Amino acid sequence: MAGSFGPGPLPDSADVVVIGGGVVGCAIARELSRFDLSVVLIERSPDVATGTSKANSGILHAGFDADPGTWKARLNVRGSRLYAELSEGLGIPRKATGSLVVAKDAAQMETVAELRHRGIDNGVPGLEIWTRDQVIAHEPNISPDMAGALWAPTGAIVCPFLATVGFAENAIRNGVRIVTECTVTGIDMADRQIVGVRTTRGRIATRFVVNAAGLHSGEVARLAGDDSFTIKPRRGEYILFDRSVGQLVNTVLFPTPDKVSKGILVAPTVHGNVFIGPDATEIDDPEDRETTAAGLGGIIAGARRIVPGLPLGTAITEFAGLRAAAGKDFIIGPSPAARGLVHAAGIQSPGLTSAPAIGEVIVEMLQDVGLRLKPKASFVPVNPEKPRFHDLDRESQALLIASDPLFGRVICRCETITEAEIVAAIQSPCGARTVDGVKRRVRAGAGRCQGGFCGPRVTAILARELGIPITAIRKDSIDSWLFLSRATLEAGEASHA
Repeated sequence: MAGSFGPGPLPDSADVVVIGGGVVGCAIARELSRFDLSVVLIERSPDVATGTSKANSGILHAGFDADPGTWKARLNVRGSRLYAELSEGLGIPRKATGSLVVAKDAAQMETVAELRHRGIDNGVPGLEIWTRDQVIAHEPNISPDMAGALWAPTGAIVCPFLATVGFAENAIRNGVRIVTECTVTGIDMADRQIVGVRTTRGRIATRFVVNAAGLHSGEVARLAGDDSFTIKPRRGEYILFDRSVGQLVNTVLFPTPDKVSKGILVAPTVHGNVFIGPDATEIDDPEDRETTAAGLGGIIAGARRIVPGLPLGTAITEFAGLRAAAGKDFIIGPSPAARGLVHAAGIQSPGLTSAPAIGEVIVEMLQDVGLRLKPKASFVPVNPEKPRFHDLDRESQALLIASDPLFGRVICRCETITEAEIVAAIQSPCGARTVDGVKRRVRAGAGRCQGGFCGPRVTAILARELGIPITAIRKDSIDSWLFLSRATLEAGEASHA
């Protein structure tokens, strides 16, 4: 039986409540949907993938960076393998590019050698130390001022938005209910046992809660009397380049890392762009996603040390994302303060890579604390394939247009996105409800003009397909209204008269 998605009412009860609709929460919900359970995922925003999951590097790390024995090490390697198995069936764009950690001198080559040994301990296959000549042969645009690199063939890139949507859609197809625009306000307990969750949409009775609330996971823990960890937001800024320079690099290029960060990357995306970033700035506000002149200048300088000839004139946008930092490792496990509460918190890099493996571990932990699991005979492991008009040859495009004339109407010129794809993105089980929701699913507005041409047309299609007025369409967040009605404007003018 299919689940549901959107800002509807909460059910009275559920076997498990998952808090947080990022890639981790959605991967957990999808893993839970394998079993005969009632599962509800609560998300405070109008859509999934609106926090850390919408603004990250989109890299599937090989697993050589984390200290052996940590959650990061174990779940990174397992998650990387799971993406290789799951991505095609879930409609998640993935490309096996490999990755290089570039060393500038002999001292950094020693660090690179240490990373290789660490990776071997973590179970990462195929790691090799490459000479300067090998690196230049693979990456002609790289700086010749370097000594060599670590080659990790299992490194890959993925679309983080469609990873989140892919997990969410499959969870919905298997019975999970995702309730959006719903903020958790309290957690009820009886004798330290979870018995319910209070929200802005009412109360839901449950004995099991998964805290996957990302930047707000510390706040959720404290609602249950658990102050065992604190989330410290860490901002990272990026610059994205047009697809016209997509051949600048062939693989993910890391500098040799330091103790705080993996450093400024130069990397391709699965859609043919190139990006540089991120930096790492500790901040206090979990909503502060501003870009700064100092931050952008720093990532340009850092990226130029790897690829000197950056085509800055082809930059199409800058953005910032926030990591939910809470220490050296992920916080995964039962709460020490509340029975039935299991944390998947402090999920920073390599959190995207680890997400499906985190789902497996969380389900095991829920079983350990009393959740009864019965495999669902009707579980469907894949999502229906969605045609991507831009990627098809002319003959295949013509066949699509013959089957549905909306495929013949190109709405986004930069990315060649058709009206049929936008309608499908809105009408799917995990359908877009905002302009940026459409952008994340089918890339309308993700090209050179950043929605300057297609934005109004996407807005009109959303209003038509959702059956709501134009003034009810939002860009992304709950209060990001694109238009105001005449009555609202006149009321505002009157109040200032």
